[in-house]
Amino acid sequence: MTVPPKAPAPGPGWYHDPAGSGRLQWWNGSAWTGQFSAPQFPAAPAQNLVAPRRRISDRTPVYNPYIWTIVALPLVPLILLMFWNPVLRLRTVGPRQVQIIDPASIFTAPYFLLVTTGFVAYGVSALLAYLDWDRLRKDGVVRPFHWAWVFLSRELYVIGRSVIVHEVAPRRGLAPVWATIGVILLTVVLTGLKMSAIASTLANQAATI
Repeated sequence: MTVPPKAPAPGPGWYHDPAGSGRLQWWNGSAWTGQFSAPQFPAAPAQNLVAPRRRISDRTPVYNPYIWTIVALPLVPLILLMFWNPVLRLRTVGPRQVQIIDPASIFTAPYFLLVTTGFVAYGVSALLAYLDWDRLRKDGVVRPFHWAWVFLSRELYVIGRSVIVHEVAPRRGLAPVWATIGVILLTVVLTGLKMSAIASTLANQAATI
């Protein structure tokens, strides 16, 4: 480090070695001390530790009975709903023996069967999602969409699974998504029609009681 004449000397600190070693040398305010710091190197770029997913063979199947059963499971409670026809009943209350409509009359055995079927289908979906995930791993799919996502939503698992399969098997893998969309639309339409029919039937029953 060269200090111009009559210029104040810089304060103590680390400065580039005037000998050109590439290191920093300690300047005590009046002279070099010979004390060097470690050489400064630019930080190396971080390496991508996640291995990319490789494509699988065109002969490797990307569909199996597990994923198709997951897609079709919502149809089971839907079919039971179509056969559920609640009937209003009367009950007697009060000292005057007044008869009123019993709101609990809709909670019949078919109703509880319908509710139970929904919970069973949820549990079965989790088991099938695990089996599907394990099958994809054995077929060579790197890091398939994890089966535990099915606990948040059956549809979420189907979509995530299909996206990753489509990534490793271009032009294949998206059929379950389209089938799921079809099942959702069918469920919405038929459920709406059934609920309208049930509401109309209950209204007519209430008017005649």
